[in-house]
Amino acid sequence: MPYQPFSKGDRLGKVADWTGSIYQDRRYMNKYTSQFGGGASQYAYYHDEDESSFQLVDTTKVQKPIYQRGRTKFNQNKLRREREKRAALDQANMQVLTKTQKSRERDRQRQLKKWQKQFGRAMQQRNQKTQIKNRDASVTVKETWEVVEEMDFPRLCKLSLPNIGDPVDIGTYGSLEYYDKQYDRVTTKNEKRLKRINRIFHKVTTTDDPVIRQLAKSHGNVFATDAILATLMCCTRSIYSWDIVVQKVSNKLFFDKRDDSEFHLLTVSETATEPPQDEGNSINSPKNLALEATFINHNFSQQVLKMNEERYKFDQTNPFHQKDEDGEVASVGYKYRKWNLGNDIQLVARCEHDAVMYGPNGELQFINVKSLNEWDSRFCGGVDWRSRLDNQRGAVLATELKNNSCKLAKWTISALLAGSENIKFGYVSRVHQRDSVKHVLLGTQQFKPLEFASQINLSMDNAWGILRCVIDICRKLNDGKYLIMKDPNKPFIRIYSIPDNTFESSESEDDDEEDESDKSDEGNHGNQSYVTVYQLGYLSTSHPPKYYSNYKFLFLFEL
Repeated sequence: MPYQPFSKGDRLGKVADWTGSIYQDRRYMNKYTSQFGGGASQYAYYHDEDESSFQLVDTTKVQKPIYQRGRTKFNQNKLRREREKRAALDQANMQVLTKTQKSRERDRQRQLKKWQKQFGRAMQQRNQKTQIKNRDASVTVKETWEVVEEMDFPRLCKLSLPNIGDPVDIGTYGSLEYYDKQYDRVTTKNEKRLKRINRIFHKVTTTDDPVIRQLAKSHGNVFATDAILATLMCCTRSIYSWDIVVQKVSNKLFFDKRDDSEFHLLTVSETATEPPQDEGNSINSPKNLALEATFINHNFSQQVLKMNEERYKFDQTNPFHQKDEDGEVASVGYKYRKWNLGNDIQLVARCEHDAVMYGPNGELQFINVKSLNEWDSRFCGGVDWRSRLDNQRGAVLATELKNNSCKLAKWTISALLAGSENIKFGYVSRVHQRDSVKHVLLGTQQFKPLEFASQINLSMDNAWGILRCVIDICRKLNDGKYLIMKDPNKPFIRIYSIPDNTFESSESEDDDEEDESDKSDEGNHGNQSYVTVYQLGYLSTSHPPKYYSNYKFLFLFEL
């Protein structure tokens, strides 16, 4: 490296003057001259002409295809717009803000961070669009089963059967406890712990009901329970698979739930955008959530009542209560009602009330008590009940209407069928998100069934139309046993023709063999003829079975 003498007082003004022709003004000729004279020869550039290092280059423009012409112009316009946008943004950021504007900007940034923290994870999961797994059918369809009818939901939604008259009460059974109004004052600030109430709940299907066995002799030709009717009338809202057994004997139809089925379990987030899909023993799997919701509903419906006080009693006692049963029977009242659906269809159904209360004017009102449960706010709409329930109860209810549309519609129809004046909803949440055993009550809400039906866009004319359509199809079938099942992954319900011995347990088959002699002795009484509805063994109405949920009957009616 050659040494160039210099002085600290020299002005470095000609660092980039490669040609020496930039500073031609005579006034500045010596301005940047070194004190050591023009001794910059060590780094001077000397050009040696060497034409051999150059070659001729073709600079003619390459002709582009037609589809590529104009692309450069488009890209240039796009880049220009982006530059203008950035320039405008930079100019806006460089503006001097007043104190008020600075305060608003800080509030806006603080709110933006809060939203990102609260909804960022939900938005990220929504953008991922996790694929919903294929659900399993409620019962395995065998190859020998024949599809006799298929109904899609779009057509069922268009059905209507208006002007259904008021029902006729045939009989009332059971006893009801009074609702404790102190639970109407429960809020998130004075929440109450959900207690465990050990009481007996009878979930008896149609043909196992001794009262319906008696009514089949003289009243109606279509028989069901309110839960079965509500499932059929709200089928267009259902997502999960379910099934109902139909028995057709002569001109009579019996709608039953299948033994050992999950028909009475309450679904959770069934109609949500992303329903729960955990598997195995996870507490948030669909089956475990259904068990948890049913457990909560049973306990809540009894805890809010005035226990150990005098009950309101109907005309008859509970037909399913056994004297030798251990434990107290839950508060429930049964109404057996009959509707005329036209076309010679007389529907008889068992409906239920959960409690009774005094109205504003001191009148007695029958009510149904149900509970909504929060299992994890992050996966059910992102609405935290503890922070929203007191101030924004409408937002909480709207989220539940979206996530549990089918369940709420079935509860509403059951209340309308029973003639309840009010529905009481309880908002129950887990104490901890990872603990499915401990729960607290955060609040209650009351609705009139008709007003709530209009609020959730539930049309009773359409519900009656769907039920009438199903009944008309089943009445045209031959005598036998059929299964109505909702497709687990498509909006269809199908009617299968199944053998008569389908879903029968081994115990029932043993009872058949033991009771062959009884049927031969008791089959003829004088000139009366009898037809068996369930050929599973005879049991007189004066001795009802001890376990209704696992026992089927042979009951007789005169032709």
